[in-house]
Amino acid sequence: MVSIAGPEAHGHTRPRPAVLRALGHAEPPARIELDGETFHHVETLKHDSWAATAVYRSPRRTAKCKFNRTQAIGLLPMRWLGRLLAAREQWFMVRLVGIQGIPVSLGAVSVDGRPLPNAVAHEWIAGHALAEGEQVDDRFFPTLTAILAAVHRRGVAHVDLHKRENLLVDDAGRPHLIDYQISFGVPAGGVSAFLLGGLLRLLQRCDEYHLLKHRVKHRPDQVGLSLDDMHRMRPWWIRAHRCVAVPFRTVRRRLLAALRIRSRTGHAHSEAFPEVAHRRAA
Repeated sequence: MVSIAGPEAHGHTRPRPAVLRALGHAEPPARIELDGETFHHVETLKHDSWAATAVYRSPRRTAKCKFNRTQAIGLLPMRWLGRLLAAREQWFMVRLVGIQGIPVSLGAVSVDGRPLPNAVAHEWIAGHALAEGEQVDDRFFPTLTAILAAVHRRGVAHVDLHKRENLLVDDAGRPHLIDYQISFGVPAGGVSAFLLGGLLRLLQRCDEYHLLKHRVKHRPDQVGLSLDDMHRMRPWWIRAHRCVAVPFRTVRRRLLAALRIRSRTGHAHSEAFPEVAHRRAA
């Protein structure tokens, strides 16, 4: 397990203030109960404005638990947001149960018998996020394509597939599709399926585009396309999204740099306590 870098490794930055941490000054609990077992804290992987994510272990197995936001913003309470985010992610994990390559939910999270409605947990998958330039085997992307197709058949769009951090390579080299915090789903049948079916299909096409782009970057020999081809193929709705998302990300990075939480580059690995997915870039 990789150890968390302390401020001495990033002397030019400082830890996030409480308002920019999901749990404020608090940390993930030392002990939780899941599926009838007691799990002890092993490592905190990430603690940003939205959630604190940590690894826990029992005598039999390992779990990953996400504690969504409870910290207020000034006088504005935010516990409702943490409960909403946890409920959404749990809904998606239940919806996708049985698909190989999707983390298995471990049910409700409790501390000393008290349920934590802002928390969600699933089995730990030993591995790493797909790295820049990483060479994967011949089966990786065909398997990942099959996983995504199964997700889509369940009436779900991942939505956040443009991030390599959500593509996990396990210790055997197999792919897993993780993190459903901002995913979109439509219940089968009924009025909602009729009204939102078009949006679901559009978002699923975005998923397919981003997966193809990852494949072009990592296994261009399997698709016969270049990144220039992908830029020309980019759908108009992705171009429109980038017109909003890129400036927002730039402003956010500049704000974090101005607060000395990140270096002048604004990159996540420059934080005093960078999340695991970005430590390899540090």
